[in-house]
Formats: sequence, structure tokens, C-alpha cells
Amino acid sequence: MRIPEQGTSKQEILDTLEAYKSGDIDWRAGRTFAYTFHAGEEAEDIVKQAYMMYLGENGLDPTSFPSLVRLERECVRMAANLLRGDENVAGNFTSGGTDYARIHRPHIKEPEMIFPRTAHCAFHKAAHYLCVKPVVTTFDPETFQADVDAMADAITENTILLVGSAPGYAQGVTDPIRDIGRLALERGLLFHVDGCMGGIMMSCMREAGGYDVPDFDFSVPGVTSMSADWHKFGYAAKGASTVLYRNRDIRRPQIFANTSSTTYALLNPTMLSSKPGGPMAGAWAVAHFLGKPGYDKIFGDVMAATRKIIDGINAIDGLRVLGKPDMCILSFMSEAFNVFQLADEMAKKGWYLQPQFSTELSPINLHVTVTYPNVPHADAFLEDLREAVDVIRNSKNQIDVNMVRAQVKTMLESFGDKAVDQLAAMAGVSGSDMPKDMALISTILDALPNDVAEALLVNFANDLFV
Repeated sequence: MRIPEQGTSKQEILDTLEAYKSGDIDWRAGRTFAYTFHAGEEAEDIVKQAYMMYLGENGLDPTSFPSLVRLERECVRMAANLLRGDENVAGNFTSGGTDYARIHRPHIKEPEMIFPRTAHCAFHKAAHYLCVKPVVTTFDPETFQADVDAMADAITENTILLVGSAPGYAQGVTDPIRDIGRLALERGLLFHVDGCMGGIMMSCMREAGGYDVPDFDFSVPGVTSMSADWHKFGYAAKGASTVLYRNRDIRRPQIFANTSSTTYALLNPTMLSSKPGGPMAGAWAVAHFLGKPGYDKIFGDVMAATRKIIDGINAIDGLRVLGKPDMCILSFMSEAFNVFQLADEMAKKGWYLQPQFSTELSPINLHVTVTYPNVPHADAFLEDLREAVDVIRNSKNQIDVNMVRAQVKTMLESFGDKAVDQLAAMAGVSGSDMPKDMALISTILDALPNDVAEALLVNFANDLFV
């Protein structure tokens, strides 16, 4: 495709984009349980207007756009106060990461960070990009909390960071943050708490009262940094997050400045250089539009729907919610059938449930993030789920997980280096077409060793994008 020889009318452009979107999930309809967050049409409208006011502004130069500095300061301070940080807590909007350990422990040439397997895959991504060794530890198979003793045993002279989640994305369970904090203090290590999902919502739940919210924030000794996303349960537009540090000394190595070029003086407080103003303005606007009463109302309704959904899933013969979720994030499994097929059956009814793979300590399962649009549809979801379970139970085309694992093992042994291509063909993951039925694909990916599954996915992405 080339840039068009002639310009296109506004209406034709918009019509084309609408046509492109026709195959996307309808996230406003309340039948999607992942990826998107929506606080209603009025909140969406104010986010859009604020975002568009800052469409062209650039946070690259704080002297040129001081209003962006103010928006960033105020968004960060709102997050810091929610997370019970004192006046010393400092942070930045959207992205970060500090070289504190590189400066204070220069003798470490092969740095390691320790996190439980329940931590978000973003930590593996960070380790990949930043050349830090990920040391992955075990978790309790009943509670899905990090095994703190295992984390302690994994510490070496190269360890620079411990990680906990509040809550973990997969099952919505918060790690024993106080115990990890004590470990960090005892060993003199930095400790990051991933509050991207729960930082805003669980803080509001704690302040509202009536919820059993574990301590997970800067009130816990040993916590040195946290992340909290405004674009999740802050209901801002995508690209709106905050990273916070217990003090400016920890944050300082994150900041990059350069005057060694023929260009302007470069000053980047985060990894981004050109920094869009729209996400900051949208986050600031929606927080002021909803206020604490608005957030409390949304979160109260979401938690009521979550309790109904958890109880409803547990009441369906053959299904069980894993762990004890601390907020509106959960997962469920079945010992009677392949739940990946259940996800496909629910997709036929218009629902999106996110497949999650097994580990040595946990079964394949389906993820559910309950958000505000889901609230009025909780009963309909449970009714359709019961019907879908009956369909899968009575199906003559059930995908046997153990059989697939045996076939995958045979193919790996038979085809060697070419196994990835053969398995991609078997799963229907090839070319640039997006697969529709995901059950067999997910079952095969689950059966593969992680490195082989990741290679298959990389090959798929390499073909999918131009």
C-alpha cells in the first residue's frame, strides 16, 4: 500500500475506519471480560475532549509545555496519595524504570530480579529488553500467593529487585506484600509492587470501607516502588500509567539528560522521548469528572457483580474459581472438560473470556476481569455460561488435553527444528489471517515447552505484521 495519490474526504475516511472495526469486539456492550475499561458515555466523552485538547502537545520539553508538567504532577500526586505515600514519594506518568542498582551496586555485572510465576509477563518482557535475568519462583497452588521462602532462597549476590503483585493479573490474588517487604529490608533489596490492576481500585475500596483489602502500598515497610495504571480502573484512555518511588533518590537514575549532541538539550524523565499529552489530560479529566463518589459508585457496583459471578461460577457443576480474588479479577477451571472450548462456545454467544495456560501447580483456566459495562449483564453471562457448559459436556468433539500433549511430544521428537512450523500448521496459526476458533491453538500452546510456544508466537507475529 502507498500513500494515496489524492486526498480522501473526511466522511470516506471515517466510513473506512468503521468498516475496519467491524470485526473487533464490542467492548462497550458489556460482554468482554478483558483488555478494556469503560466508565460510561459521559466519562468517555470528557476523556475524549481532554485528550483532543492535548493532541499535538509534546512532553519532550517541559519548558515549552508547562501545562503538561502540571498535569503529570497532579496525576502522580493523586496516585501517590491513594497508595498512602508521604511527601517524599515521587513518580512519573506513563513509563519508567530506574538504574539505581547499576549506580549503587556497580560490581553486579549480571543483575537478577526475583518474582513469582504469578507475576505479569511484562516482567519477563522488561528483563528481555533491559538485560536483567528473570529468576522465577514458585507460588502456593491453593492461594496463588507468592512463596516468600522460595523468593528468599533464590536471592544471590546478583539480586537487585524483588517483585510482588497487588493483585496478580491471572487470579486477582494479592501477594503477601508485608512478608516480601520484610525480606527486602533484611537483604537490603529494592522491592517493586505491581499495582497496575489494583493500585487505584483497591485503594478506593480500602478508603470506602466494607472490603477486606490487604496492605500492599507505601504503608508497607520495604516497598520502594509501585506502578498504578490510570487506563485500567482509573478509566482513562490507553497509555496512562504511573510509576512511583519511595523517594527522589531512587527515581533519580531513571532520568536521562544529554547535551553531547548538536541538537537541543534532551531531558527525559521516563523511557519515552516524545511524550503525548493526550493520555495525561484524559487521566486528569476523568479523575476530576468522577471524583471519589463516582469511583466509589462504580467500584461498589463492580464488586457486587463480581460476587454474583464468583458465586454463580462456583454453583455450576464442573467449574471452580481459583484462589480468593481480592477485587474484580478472577479465573476459573474445570476438571470435567477443556475450558478452552468453553471460551469458544461463549464467543459464539458474544462473550469474550481470556484463555490462560497451565503450570506445574495450576490448571488451564479462563480469566475474567469484571468492569463497569459488565455489571448489568452478570445474570445473562451466568445463564449463557450454564448453557455453554452443557453444550461442551454433551459434545462429541471434545479436545482431550492429555491426547494433545502426547501428540505434541511426538511431533517435537520427530520433527526437531522444524517442529514449530509443523505445530503452527496443526494449530492453524500461519499466514496473516486471524484465527477464529482458539481452543485447539490454546491447547497446543499449553502443551508446548515455553521456548517453543514463544517461538511459534513470534513467527506468527512476524508474518502477521508487514
